[in-house]
Amino acid sequence: MLTRAIVLVIPLVSSPPPGVEAKFQTLIGWVTWVAFSVCVLGIIIAGAMMALGQRRGEGGEHAARLGWVLAACVVIGSSSMLVKGLGG
Repeated sequence: MLTRAIVLVIPLVSSPPPGVEAKFQTLIGWVTWVAFSVCVLGIIIAGAMMALGQRRGEGGEHAARLGWVLAACVVIGSSSMLVKGLGG
């Protein structure tokens, strides 16, 4: 019952106000580049820590960290493409 009331109250927007779409796309572009930059930095740091921890036998820990960083890269790439696809 509550979901029907929410759907009826929220109007459907067919198109954004003029000028908003271009600003939104610019914002998404900046956020995407910053996120990819952080991912590249994360890959470099994980590789450096893997090289330093190799003597102490901590390679598996750092390999897992590298896996998480690479998974984050996939998520960021997928989400940015999805948002750009939905934006037109």
